[in-house]
Amino acid sequence: MYTENELLLLSGLQHLQFCKRQWALIHLEQAWSENQFTAEGRSMHDKVHADEVESRGNLRIVRGLRLQSLRLGLVGQADVVEFHCVGPFTDEDCEIAASLPVVAPRNDLENIAGIKLEGAPDLWQPFPVEYKRGKPKIDDCDRIQLCAQAICLEEMLKLSDGSISEGALFYGRPRRREQVTLNAVLRNKTASLANEMHRLHAKGTTPKAKYSKKCQSCSLYNQCLPKTTGINKDVQGYLRKALE
Repeated sequence: MYTENELLLLSGLQHLQFCKRQWALIHLEQAWSENQFTAEGRSMHDKVHADEVESRGNLRIVRGLRLQSLRLGLVGQADVVEFHCVGPFTDEDCEIAASLPVVAPRNDLENIAGIKLEGAPDLWQPFPVEYKRGKPKIDDCDRIQLCAQAICLEEMLKLSDGSISEGALFYGRPRRREQVTLNAVLRNKTASLANEMHRLHAKGTTPKAKYSKKCQSCSLYNQCLPKTTGINKDVQGYLRKALE
């Protein structure tokens, strides 16, 4: 378990999965540069967070919810957490719920599925939704970020591991959702990446660049200079040739 002073940004998991050097430039060296992709992404997130709470019958939507996990050592903010109604209380359930806090852990409700929300007599299942400006990616960087949000919610709501079994990624380019199953494989990958992020943060060293095709879409390309400062690159030789 980490302390609150040791928490790292949850969003860093996506950066680290994409590129260790990008993560270090952003989270160790505090480097940042806006490009078309980051500007579009920021605009989408601003719109998502415009209204904090919304209710639509059997669906409650909370935007910009603060998240943290002491187990993974993460802190962040969810774009959207939907709470889906999973059924009303029975009379017996109401008696149990009457003595519980505003948000009641599922294990305190014995075998009842879902959690209790303030002012609502029903039970609700959390469902995280992360918004992305582009299109679905080949790797798991977006899924890992979503999975970390689910793990944070489970810990905050005192739900058992795996209680939030699904979430969704909404991509702006096709304008559709991708349903994500938060299975054991993805959860283990998320926990492993969080541990690696803490290890790199403690080490405090920015890895050398390693150029690949994905570098072209990185907003930090000009700060990173992967073709110039990469592994086995002779920086002194490059500067000498440039002066000549």
